[in-house]
Amino acid sequence: MAARPIGTGAAPAFTWPVRVYWEDTDAGGVVYHANYLRFFERARSEWLRAAGIGQEQLRAELGIVFVVHGMDIRFNRPARLDDALLASVRVEALRGASFEVAQTLVREREPAISLVDARVRIACLDAERWRPRPIPESLLQEIVRP
Repeated sequence: MAARPIGTGAAPAFTWPVRVYWEDTDAGGVVYHANYLRFFERARSEWLRAAGIGQEQLRAELGIVFVVHGMDIRFNRPARLDDALLASVRVEALRGASFEVAQTLVREREPAISLVDARVRIACLDAERWRPRPIPESLLQEIVRP
């Protein structure tokens, strides 16, 4: 199924605050590259939770799970120890059994400067068989709601 673009790419639908701790950094006090993925994952989880979509609830009640299928990430500038960051989530496109989100990480004090940008494709899978499954229509409405 072809992707259905969502919106016009306006302001992010959701932002989540993240603080950089010592455990997130390398010896130079710069965030280790893999930890940006954790920041983005937390923001996506909180975005779903804010929309009333609990991931354990999806598995237990609907028999589905959302998993990252692919990601394109650009590291523009480093985040550093003690930085207060904002991770954003914005739905970009929907398919029958997946959707794509754009994510950006910025410093709270410099919101116009992107540190990291990612485009993430999330697949909906049957929780038992781990095979693609269409996203239930009721969830589609919640996913695209700003």
